[in-house]
Amino acid sequence: MERSFKEQVAKLRLGDGETFHGEGILAVTKALLQSGVSYVGGYQGAPVSHLMDVLADAREVLDELGVHFEACANEAGAAALLGASINYPLRGAATWKSVVGTNVASDALSNLSSAGVKGGVLVIVGEDYGEGASIIQERSHSFAMKSQMWLLDPRPDLPTIVRLVEQGFELSEASNTPVMLELRIRACHVHGRFQCKDNRRPAHSRRDPLVQPDFSYERIALPPSTYVQEKHKVEVRWPAAQKFIRRHKLNEFFDGDLRDIGIILQGGMYNTVVRALRHLGLADDFGATRVPLYVLNVTYPLVPEELTGFCATKRAVLVVEEGQPAHIEEAINAILRRADIDRTHVVGKDLLPLAGEYTAEVVLGGIGRFLQLVMPDGIDLEGVAQTLARVEGAKARAAELLGAPVPTRPPGFCVGCPERPVFTALKLMEKELGGFHISSDIGCHTFSTLPPFNLGNTVLGYGLSLAAAAGVGPNMAKRVVTVMGDGGFWHNGLTTGVANALFRGDDGVLVIMQNGYTSATGTQNIPSSPGIERGIAIESALRGLGVRWLERVGNYQVSAVADALRRAMTTPEGGLKVIIADGECMLERQRRERPARALRLARGERTVRTRFGIDEDVCTGDRSCIRLSGCPSLTVKDNPDPLRTEPVTTVDAGCVGCGLCGEAAHAASLCPSFFHAEVIQNPAWRDRFVDRLRRGVVALLAREAKA
Repeated sequence: MERSFKEQVAKLRLGDGETFHGEGILAVTKALLQSGVSYVGGYQGAPVSHLMDVLADAREVLDELGVHFEACANEAGAAALLGASINYPLRGAATWKSVVGTNVASDALSNLSSAGVKGGVLVIVGEDYGEGASIIQERSHSFAMKSQMWLLDPRPDLPTIVRLVEQGFELSEASNTPVMLELRIRACHVHGRFQCKDNRRPAHSRRDPLVQPDFSYERIALPPSTYVQEKHKVEVRWPAAQKFIRRHKLNEFFDGDLRDIGIILQGGMYNTVVRALRHLGLADDFGATRVPLYVLNVTYPLVPEELTGFCATKRAVLVVEEGQPAHIEEAINAILRRADIDRTHVVGKDLLPLAGEYTAEVVLGGIGRFLQLVMPDGIDLEGVAQTLARVEGAKARAAELLGAPVPTRPPGFCVGCPERPVFTALKLMEKELGGFHISSDIGCHTFSTLPPFNLGNTVLGYGLSLAAAAGVGPNMAKRVVTVMGDGGFWHNGLTTGVANALFRGDDGVLVIMQNGYTSATGTQNIPSSPGIERGIAIESALRGLGVRWLERVGNYQVSAVADALRRAMTTPEGGLKVIIADGECMLERQRRERPARALRLARGERTVRTRFGIDEDVCTGDRSCIRLSGCPSLTVKDNPDPLRTEPVTTVDAGCVGCGLCGEAAHAASLCPSFFHAEVIQNPAWRDRFVDRLRRGVVALLAREAKA
């Protein structure tokens, strides 16, 4: 079943002195309410999607406090929502996946940070970076520096995260500057506890509305105000932020007896660093460390007085800064040189990787090499060398046992995904018409670029696939096919893609995957989701814009999808041709149907499930069906015929009965080995009669065949 957030919503009501147990991202939600936030908006995306999901389920709690919550159309809309805090003492928060979400929001964020804010503003970004990321590898730090927004990177510990949320609003108000709080995947899902405070009803909200509007040309992003705003950023807001950070001790110092060395690290890297020190025998299970640590819960701006105070007595410090460019390391070097502190040797990217996620193994190696380089007194360097050797030895031994590198495990379509049949049809059209350029988009359908389909030549951004086809189309002999999800359509595609293509008179094919939700981020609702009050049909929006060539096809009918694609690719009619490929997300469909089916079974009612199978006597074992559909429920097993050694294809128990395998086999004229079956539970008397009749006929035919 779909994950329920009822328990999490109940935790949002905890009061002063009560203990909260849960995940990091849920602690952030509670901290927002404790901070007296007036409004919250955002756009879902890993790893902060369920902050939005919990808030959506907590309408009753938010209504009691008067907090406005909005699931925005995209990140730009969420950032623009924060404009309420420019003129008024309203605390506001927004959340999205970074850095791609920050890129979308950048126009509004730049204007927001230029104008400055009266009410505290906190932007909670999911720092989707490293081995578990699903996006390009960039850092929010660069954007924070560019726009002069302060960046918090809290230590992955619930009390620290909650404190940084609350003090983030205070820092924003003390310096009249928006504040970003970045949370890595591990911080979002770290479990722990903290002592709660009562939720604060905001001073102004829909329950206590503002009466008079406020106007000040100084806050308008137009010259000459913008020139004054730029000077105000660096002459007033920046020093005010540094003063607040220092006075309220937002950064943390952990002392150790090895005082001639130290480690300066991003707050989000704290757990990884302490774990590495423990493996080296320099920290215990509770985090007590022998190496002094300076933990930057605020990575921008840095506080020179804190840095010089930490480094003045050190021969060498190691900077643990994940990602590139090395903003923090370079800034530390500049600050120390300006302060004439020349004795402290700063080490960072020369011992740690320039790019890539700083996993426990990576950080362990970097700290070990640092210790071997600076050779501090009181360190068992032989023990350090042995630990590093054990790690390398374990890797070498694992590689030896495996005999080959572990194959990558890229993401893929779910079993029964309604988007897979469309790419099967596209694969058939590619064979029939020859290769053609496919402009892909962000979403579940991006998996089509992976085996077995390998369809999709470019991916430029969420909802931007049709815009990305504009430069290719006029220079290609065949029409360009663009694939876009319904989530991407509403996020960006309607305006940047469809409207512009119609305005320019582009001649191309647009396939819109209508699965009903923004599925890749957790199946949140969109304007065209089924059953939505005041919903907007994609077809109506397209007709309203002036699309004339428009067809709707059922995704699972591979032949029908292929026919529609053939017509769109070969018609002499010019202009944009749109195919709406309609098929509800299988996860949502199963979440709805399985509980209902279980309830019918419990009541003893007749239920029918569709399943597909493969006739082992007919299967030739050429695997064309697997290559054409890619369904995870298609696999292989030993051939039951002792005279045949080639394994046969089989359908495992994960099959949801979507029918793609049979449809693909029929549309591509493959072997006729697939069969359709209906599994009947709690059969009626008619079902039992038909079953006995069929068994009798089969037995009769079998006797005649033997005779």
